[in-house]
Amino acid sequence: MTDNWKLIARRESVLFLWILLGGLILLPVAVYIVGRLIFGEYGGTGFMAFYGMLYSELLSGAPSVWFLVLSPYLIWQLLRLTLRAFKIASGR
Repeated sequence: MTDNWKLIARRESVLFLWILLGGLILLPVAVYIVGRLIFGEYGGTGFMAFYGMLYSELLSGAPSVWFLVLSPYLIWQLLRLTLRAFKIASGR
């Protein structure tokens, strides 16, 4: 039984790290591109200024930036819970 829990914990840790990596690398790129298309050029000197500001806020512990970075994992978990609820409700 403990081997099963270790396997699950390892799988979830790897999943979390991959999604966190996406939240740290891909999500800021998407936010910058969408923001630039909708609102125009970023007030700083471009993408690197945006990226630097984002990571300085992340390291200072800004809750909104942490929420942004962790949102892909949160969405993934909500999707899993929703699918499980539908599976339980349908009696499978």
